Formats: sequence, C-alpha cells, structure tokens
Amino acid sequence: MELGRVEGAVVSTAKVEQLKGQKLLLVNLLGPDASPTKNFLVAVDTVGSGRGEVVIIVRGSSARQTKSLQSVPTDASIIAIVDSIELQGKIVFDKSKEK
Repeated sequence: MELGRVEGAVVSTAKVEQLKGQKLLLVNLLGPDASPTKNFLVAVDTVGSGRGEVVIIVRGSSARQTKSLQSVPTDASIIAIVDSIELQGKIVFDKSKEK
C-alpha cells in the first residue's frame, strides 16, 4: 500500500468496456511524512475520493481485489481515504485540520 494525494482527474472517452463508468484520478505519491514525491500515477477510485484528499493506493494484482474491479484491467486502485497519519509519535497529517 502507498499514500498519495489526489491532484486531479483523468478523462478518457475511448477506453476498454470494463473501465466505462470508473472514475480515474491523478495521484501524487507521498512519503511517510505526507510530503509530495512528484511521482504521479493514474488510479481507479473505488471509494469516492476527491481532489486534495490523501488516499491509500494499492498496485499490481491487489488493485483488482475489490469486488467492483475484479474484471477491470487496472494496476492502481484507491481503496481508502486517510483521516490521519502518525509517524514516530507525531501526527504528520490530520484531515480535520486541512483547509
């Protein structure tokens, strides 16, 4: 699992049948301290996340383990929206304190 921040959406009118109706989001991967890495990926959203939210992403075969994506050809899926991150006893991200 990896952390990321949703930076935007990807729109594609031509895609395989299994991806129709799936929301594709552009995610900036984060370090453990919630700092951006400038490494981006496109992930299928399975939890209704939106721009600016910190999310958990899975890749590879794990990305197809959710019930809604079992037959979808994807390598990255958003499986959770993060509420807070604690690193070495210190809160480095708290969703309730975000603007």
